[in-house]
Amino acid sequence: MRKSHVIFVFILIGLGGFAYQWFSNSTDTRAPQNAPLTKPNIELATSFIYDNPRPLAPFALDDQYGNRFTNANLQNHWSLFFIGFTSCPDVCPTTLNKLAAAYPELQKITDNIQIIFVSADPQRDTQTKRLDYINFFNRDFKAITADHSQLFPFSRDLGFAYAMVGEGDNYQVDHSASYVLVSPKGEKFAVFKAKPQPGQLPQIINAELIDDFKKIINHS
Repeated sequence: MRKSHVIFVFILIGLGGFAYQWFSNSTDTRAPQNAPLTKPNIELATSFIYDNPRPLAPFALDDQYGNRFTNANLQNHWSLFFIGFTSCPDVCPTTLNKLAAAYPELQKITDNIQIIFVSADPQRDTQTKRLDYINFFNRDFKAITADHSQLFPFSRDLGFAYAMVGEGDNYQVDHSASYVLVSPKGEKFAVFKAKPQPGQLPQIINAELIDDFKKIINHS
């Protein structure tokens, strides 16, 4: 990797921290017609529903088995996306542990839910590494990536941000801490935003995730 290789994507679901505070708490004000709005009569604790869901642009990434993952894989599924990287020391393993714990409850709400981990580090996150990593948490989860020419616009379309920073092989990846929910029609439908926790990194509480997800499905 070049020493100056830095990728910034400033989209607006969040920019987190000093890393994640930025990457998880901002909202796109440049496109008000697509701004997230909570639907009437639905009280949501940690999420927003898009007032005008729109289809994702055509994309083609690879999953942990080497299979192509495209728009067609979203049809007839509720797809919950999270972005990260396998070398992440804290946010990613914590989040995937929480998603693995929540997954059985999400399946009770709808059995066509799929959890998709988007690797923002295609150089190091090979197919084998992604397979071993995601299987540690749940073998039903998917782990997808592509080179940056495809990953960048796909992540931006979902509303994720990521930034590769540092030099040599020990660079880190700052990334959004939110989840994005895509409907069975392949439309960007809702966002679950990480909240600051005292003494901890921003996170999404499972009980709130499950409760909001149920309300969203029941009113979709």
